[in-house]
Amino acid sequence: MVKKVAVIGAGVSGLSSIKCCLDEDLEPTCFERSDDFGGLWKFAETSKDGMTRVYRSLVTNVCKEMSCYSDFPYQEDYPNFMDHKKFWEYLREFAEHFDLLKYIQFKTTVLRVTQRPDFSETGQWDVVTETEGKQHRAVFDAVMVCTGQFLSPRLPLESFPGIHKFKGQILHSQEYKIPDAFQEKRIVVVGLGNSGGDIAVELSRIASQVFLSTRSGAWVISRSSGGGYPFNMMLTRRCNNFIARVLPSCFINPGKQLQLNHEIYGLSVAKGKESKFVVNDELPSCILCGKVTMKTSIKDFTESSIIFDDGTIEVNIDAVIFSTGYEFSFPFFEEPLKSLCTKRIMLYKRVFPPNLERTTLAIIGLISLTGSILAGTELQARWTTRVFKGLCNIPPSRELMAEVTRKEQLIKRGVIKDTSEDKLNFISYLDEIARCIGSKPNIPLLFLTDPRLAWEVFFGPCSPYQYRLMGPGKWDGARNAILTQWDRTIKPLKTRALPKSPETATLSRSLKVWGAPLLLASLILFYKSSIFLKLVQDKLQGRVFPSRVLW
Repeated sequence: MVKKVAVIGAGVSGLSSIKCCLDEDLEPTCFERSDDFGGLWKFAETSKDGMTRVYRSLVTNVCKEMSCYSDFPYQEDYPNFMDHKKFWEYLREFAEHFDLLKYIQFKTTVLRVTQRPDFSETGQWDVVTETEGKQHRAVFDAVMVCTGQFLSPRLPLESFPGIHKFKGQILHSQEYKIPDAFQEKRIVVVGLGNSGGDIAVELSRIASQVFLSTRSGAWVISRSSGGGYPFNMMLTRRCNNFIARVLPSCFINPGKQLQLNHEIYGLSVAKGKESKFVVNDELPSCILCGKVTMKTSIKDFTESSIIFDDGTIEVNIDAVIFSTGYEFSFPFFEEPLKSLCTKRIMLYKRVFPPNLERTTLAIIGLISLTGSILAGTELQARWTTRVFKGLCNIPPSRELMAEVTRKEQLIKRGVIKDTSEDKLNFISYLDEIARCIGSKPNIPLLFLTDPRLAWEVFFGPCSPYQYRLMGPGKWDGARNAILTQWDRTIKPLKTRALPKSPETATLSRSLKVWGAPLLLASLILFYKSSIFLKLVQDKLQGRVFPSRVLW
């Protein structure tokens, strides 16, 4: 029987894991190697401690209503997109509200996590930690690993010919905190992800010239939609997800709906490459102004120059910043568990290692989603704690390992694609985990019992509150949180009184927010009514057999 749970890491997923343990009457002990909670969101001027932290200018790229703990909305006056200080303040409020800090042991590094000799019977783990030079050993019934996916920087220098001849500065984006040291320098940023785009834009304000090198390109999205509302709230909706399953991708690719001409900006996704989306409000303007120059992949280095794949050469380069991502790392595990956990495609629903006789280990937060990682990790933690308690079941190890072996063989033969690096669809993945818990919203039932709420759930933003409407973990405030999410979105913007009448403003906002859903609903009703009328007509003509009527 699981009771004592070790939680490794006190970042976003660690805090939610502690709370989920408490919700299920488990006893969590959280080990955090730094002196504070928040993980990478706790800003520091340097990265000497080896931890990955946000750079000073970072602003969230998912709006507050779409990236919150599902039973703890932001204060209404919080901005829709926050700098690291404001986001960390939200984490502090969450931790203090649910009294989580007393379960965290700070300045404590986890050295080893190993199965006990009787693991096949008990599922227990030996956890060895170090605090101020002293080692401690404790036995836990289960372990939740919440170290995230930004632990070990990926710096593939060996894949860049001539890199060792280059005499300029070389660093990974993990080391980048502030732009001051790059005044009037010529800089190459390698990698067009969210970090690479942010760093290139910030450096363009003080550098002599910034070059942004990308192999595959990306669709660049603004934080605001065409109507000025947060892009996430307009795009991440169940109705859109439904359309995406019905129509071919060529009809619903959001990148093709953007006003920006990615081709002339040098941003287009390369043919055959997976579509990637980057949130950046200023990058197109910086390219227009010539402060950021888009470049192809790097072919070679000289002492002070860089040769690109298209044959162009940029001279007098002072620094290269590699925004090339991170390696998954679990230094406290032994083989083969260590290697298996780094292959997230092999984890059962991206959470549970398949090779364990007892399901008492979970990897929380090793996911990439098209939406909020926070919302995804919280749902993972809710499911995990219920699995630990025996309230939810997963297939036995032999079945999971057989599936892993089959998947590996298919990937090697090229039958299926290795999707380890692909982002999972936000709604589909959260629905999959919520279904395991029993908390996936029942849309047809809602339309029968609460049409107003059902309309907002299906046609409105798929905010995390939806997964607190029913089933285990139901929160009484979820309905109100959903129905008032637009109020909290608009509130921080109402800082200047305007003469425009409230009725006109309300009508205008309603048309912009609900125009597309209303159109979709009308089309669905038209389609349904057309089928109905056709069946009635056929019935009257005596041409319909009972077997053809499907409802």
